[in-house]
Amino acid sequence: MIAPASVKFDFWRSMADLGSLVMRSGAPGLKWRIGASLALVFIGKLAGVGAPVALGDAINKLAPGSGQAVVVGADFLVLAIAFAGLRLVAACAPYLRDVIFTVVSQSTMAKAATETFAHALALSLDFHQSKQTGAMARVIDRGARSTDFLMRSVVFNLGPTAIELVLAMIVMATRLDWRFALTAFVTIVLYTVLTFKITDWRLAHRRELNEADSRTAGLSVDALLNYETVKTFGSEERTVARYEGAMSDYVRASVKANTSLSMLNGIQSVVLNVGLALMTVMAGHEVMAGRMQIGDVTMAVLLLIGIYGPLNMLGFNYREIRQAFIDMEQMVELKARKPDIVDAPGARDLPLATGRGAEIVFEDVEFRHDARSAGLMDVSFRAAPGETVALVGPSGAGKTTAIRLALRLIDPQSGRITLDGVDLRQIKQAALRRAVALVPQDVALFNDTIFANIAFARPDASAQDVRAAAAAAELGPFIDGLPDGMSTLVGERGLKLSGGERQRVGVARALLADPRVLVLDEATSALDGPTEEAIQATLRKVRAGRTTMVIAHRLSTIVDADLILVLRRGRIVERGRHAELLEKGGEYAALWRRQTREA
Repeated sequence: MIAPASVKFDFWRSMADLGSLVMRSGAPGLKWRIGASLALVFIGKLAGVGAPVALGDAINKLAPGSGQAVVVGADFLVLAIAFAGLRLVAACAPYLRDVIFTVVSQSTMAKAATETFAHALALSLDFHQSKQTGAMARVIDRGARSTDFLMRSVVFNLGPTAIELVLAMIVMATRLDWRFALTAFVTIVLYTVLTFKITDWRLAHRRELNEADSRTAGLSVDALLNYETVKTFGSEERTVARYEGAMSDYVRASVKANTSLSMLNGIQSVVLNVGLALMTVMAGHEVMAGRMQIGDVTMAVLLLIGIYGPLNMLGFNYREIRQAFIDMEQMVELKARKPDIVDAPGARDLPLATGRGAEIVFEDVEFRHDARSAGLMDVSFRAAPGETVALVGPSGAGKTTAIRLALRLIDPQSGRITLDGVDLRQIKQAALRRAVALVPQDVALFNDTIFANIAFARPDASAQDVRAAAAAAELGPFIDGLPDGMSTLVGERGLKLSGGERQRVGVARALLADPRVLVLDEATSALDGPTEEAIQATLRKVRAGRTTMVIAHRLSTIVDADLILVLRRGRIVERGRHAELLEKGGEYAALWRRQTREA
């Protein structure tokens, strides 16, 4: 599996992707909600700048010599009401905006999570075998949540903040003096530069914190999923020690990140308060010189305080946006990774089933794993419709690789595999999955009912069909003896069931799928003798009208196979029927004699 190129996060490209995600979110009333939300943002910022102006003018009306008392009182009352009204509009606009836009933001977050989850499921088997389940789940969760935050922050905070700053500086320059606008501008620039520089320096701390968080989540989920293994090997203390070490790393990273954040907040407070002090002193000096009225001092102070609110949000949003970018990095990298197995252009459905099974042909197939040199080398064989082909050989011989190739979980690096004359790479994956069913050695079940786990193979199956599949897998008496019957929960990965019961559920699930090709990977290895004999008899019956591929270690289960392939180091070293291979006196015969003596 080729590693993907490193994804470099680009702000504008990411915003374009985010906008595209919003537009395909499917939120009801999407366009009018976006328009109304943007309008409320502008109205709120305009009211926020207008309120200090109204209050300053109201105070100026009260100054001595402003006119007759009745007129002054009326003017002051109008301006005071205008001030209160504008403040109310500025305060309520964001709440109304959130009410309107929440549907869009939540739909977008759900869309991001769904698309990433779907992409993760489309990735190769090798990819999933190299990743921790908990860490990947955390990547999807954090990445999806970061899209919601980025949308709210950039669209509804950064942009409106810039608008409010421009409006406030225009008011200062026209109503007060250009020096006030310059002071505010210098304060803003200094604040912004320091915020950006220190936040950029802190990015490494945030990345380290996220990595430590993912490690702890991965370790805990991995241990809980493999609880039985941990328990049986008495590894609780060792597992907890590893988790404790990961949590210690998380604590160190968290302390470092929070300390640098406190330093940033302290520097921001110093800059803002120095700017406010300068503005207040300048306004007081202008009043004493007779160039400004007392109300103008109030206006200047309130305008600057009004700017500081967005400035504080600017610093917060910049930090959180950059941190959200880090959270999105892993999700972007995950979505940028190309699936190894995809439908080819022009991929088609399989020919109609004949009811006799399907023809499977391996033609000079080769596959090498990254982890080791041997996979399959120059493997060729044909399974005619309705035949049973068994694969035997020592561990690492390539049996599982052959099965994965037949299921198209991986593709051959040379040669080809055909099903009913069609190259697997030219068949739609959905059609192939309907035609082939697998019963693995270690059956993985969902934390759901027995009924749901069997019906997973064919969700539209009736209750009678599910019951019939369970009976065919010798599950009937077991299910009838349960208090909740088919509604019994099987637990995480089916841990409430025994190994044999899990395998029988897997057999029932495969039988319900009614495939034309049945793949059995040691499907009865966890069963007791009588149950194994019963299920083997069942499997022999259900093989009728199906082509079957079997991985077997116990040769007694495949003596009736139409073709037995003996694999060693990725190559077929012997082939034939059971009697033929015994007559040859080769590896198969030696393995048969050894198992017979052990029996």
